Amino acid sequence: MAENDLRGSMSEKLTKNRTLDTSGLSSKAVIQMNGINKWFGQFHVLRDIDLTVFRGERIVICGPSGSGKSTLIRCINRLEEHQEGSIFVDDIELTSDLKQIDNVRREVGMVFQHFNLFPHLTVLENCTLGPIWVRNLPKVEADEVAMEYLTRVKIPEQADKYPGQLSGGQQQRVAIARSLCMRPKIMLFDEPTSALDPEMIKEVLDVMVDLADTGMTMLVVTHEMGFARQVAHRIIFMDDGQIVEQNEPEKFFNNPQSDRTKLFLSQIL
Repeated sequence: MAENDLRGSMSEKLTKNRTLDTSGLSSKAVIQMNGINKWFGQFHVLRDIDLTVFRGERIVICGPSGSGKSTLIRCINRLEEHQEGSIFVDDIELTSDLKQIDNVRREVGMVFQHFNLFPHLTVLENCTLGPIWVRNLPKVEADEVAMEYLTRVKIPEQADKYPGQLSGGQQQRVAIARSLCMRPKIMLFDEPTSALDPEMIKEVLDVMVDLADTGMTMLVVTHEMGFARQVAHRIIFMDDGQIVEQNEPEKFFNNPQSDRTKLFLSQIL
């Protein structure tokens, strides 16, 4: 089966027989971005970004390459520094204050395109490193938490293996479990399936769907539109460093307002 056909088949399976539940949304803003501007040298990568994310909300961010999607979410945990504007995460303002940055990072988990696992540590050790050193959990308790989340992502039997012994999909599930072991309030995903073979994408998306069902606040940069239709409360389309359009999935896909959004959707759907 061709890759595009396989992705289309997965999208159909993801969206079948599912109704989006908005009952878990809170009226409290957990992320507030006001007038965010960022440059890489002369390149203006983020332009006047205003974004409010409510507790329990699931947002999918999409757009062409170079539109600023990944930079936007990396600013939320200060992996990238914004030059203008303000960012508040759970009422903590992100500035150059290292203590404030550490406080935010304790509550914000992140899963990257490339798994970023420590190859010399076992799966279990990868998952317990943060809780032991950052949360000061005793090793026995950290092991229990790690096994809980490895079970949730359906790979507890891989706990004693090393990352190099796992498939790409399994490694990404370990990366998700590792982030969850820190008990974050917010999860950020930066194109978590783009480095995977098509056959492995669905197993990772299934884990993310299960996580969404727990009510976790999630921001996901992805081109997996079947996933977006299934789990997102809101879809944001970015281009040239700006938020061009945002809407709930039904309206976003069936009645896009911007010509740029219409062109993008015609190219990926």
